[in-house]
Amino acid sequence: MTITAEEILAEIGPVQAVLDEHDGVVTVIDTSDGNIMLSLDGGCTGCSSTPMTAMQIYYSLKKLEPVNDVIFVNGELPEYMRTFIDQKMAKEAEEGSKDTEEGDGPQGEIV
Repeated sequence: MTITAEEILAEIGPVQAVLDEHDGVVTVIDTSDGNIMLSLDGGCTGCSSTPMTAMQIYYSLKKLEPVNDVIFVNGELPEYMRTFIDQKMAKEAEEGSKDTEEGDGPQGEIV
């Protein structure tokens, strides 16, 4: 399954609203094989908040099924942030599967 640049930009909509206020621009360079290549340009260039912006974008996009990886060509996402998000998502997935398993039986409390 492929994903288009338009779908990528739609997914990061909430982040884009903030970027618009600061003249930031997300440029989708490539989406082949589910490896999304992005560049944060405009007001993002030199901004101290750019790594946090990249982290939000990475987190949003990695939740999409057709996305294998998100690569920032400008290097805005430090490796430790990438690792943190990957660990967080793995924990969320694990907790989600536990909830599903526990949710198979009756719910509620007997009083």
